[in-house]
Amino acid sequence: MPDLIKSKRVLVTGAGGFIGSHLVEALVREGATVRAFVRYNSRGDGGLMRELAPEVLQQVEIIAGDLRDEDAIRKVVKGCQVVFHLGALISIPYSYFHPIEVASSNITGTLNILQACRDLEVERLVHTSTSEVYGSARIVPINEEHPLQGQSPYSASKIAADKLAESYYCAFGLPVITVRPFNTFGPRQSARAVIPTIITQALAKDTIKLGNLDTTRDFTYVSDTVAGFLSAARSSNGLGEVFNLGTGKEIRIGELAEMVIRKVGRNVKIEVDQERLRPEKSEVLRLISDNTRAREALGWMPHVPFEEGIGKTITWIRTHLDHYRVGKYEF
Repeated sequence: MPDLIKSKRVLVTGAGGFIGSHLVEALVREGATVRAFVRYNSRGDGGLMRELAPEVLQQVEIIAGDLRDEDAIRKVVKGCQVVFHLGALISIPYSYFHPIEVASSNITGTLNILQACRDLEVERLVHTSTSEVYGSARIVPINEEHPLQGQSPYSASKIAADKLAESYYCAFGLPVITVRPFNTFGPRQSARAVIPTIITQALAKDTIKLGNLDTTRDFTYVSDTVAGFLSAARSSNGLGEVFNLGTGKEIRIGELAEMVIRKVGRNVKIEVDQERLRPEKSEVLRLISDNTRAREALGWMPHVPFEEGIGKTITWIRTHLDHYRVGKYEF
């Protein structure tokens, strides 16, 4: 099977985001011609694309727009053989305040991508899901057959987007694969996510303020998640299927905070901040993946040990602390 990445024109939506910017970087290294779609704003801000090395950035075509604009999506997909769809509004707390915007961006935006890819006959679409669609684990580890539970407007919007992708495969034969990352972390991630929230406060504050300390998560280092996207794009297996990208290991958030404090080497307290708690029925208490399907069908498995990834992330954040509003609840 020919390589579906090297020497191909590839589109990445959500390229200004955390995983998206790392994926763009990897695709350039792999020899793809990369088009990056970022959300338009009047500042001309390409998000985390600004962190890419100049020699990488100069090889990327950056186009700004809105996923909900059908015409803009058709134009950006045209001429691309492979599409990675990462674009979405991803903040769970934000979805409590703005559920209509989140649903519109994540559902209509995905529908526009699916229809454009169908009409323009792309060779492969890699659609991005999230472990949040599972809600609190009923069975562990969580495999792809686990029930989907819309415990937040965000997770509900992603369930809908995933099902649209499934329908386009079943109804129209669209060559789509869905990857379902569990909690990804690493350099460049915003303090909207828990690991940068912990690290920034551990470096600069006397108290780390967090939400629920007893929830558990399965954390994957960003280079491993990106490798999962690339494996999905290249695979001759798995069209129409969903693949978990997780390590199969979980850690309690309170224990994670204690680990970071030890690595940072400061005497820092941990405190529960009521503002950061989700509504009781919306809290996802436990996430731990079963990645068997990805290992067997895609040949993917994570390689970066968790503590090593935490060390790399601390090193990056320590030298980029000015990027963060330390201690402010970001959502």
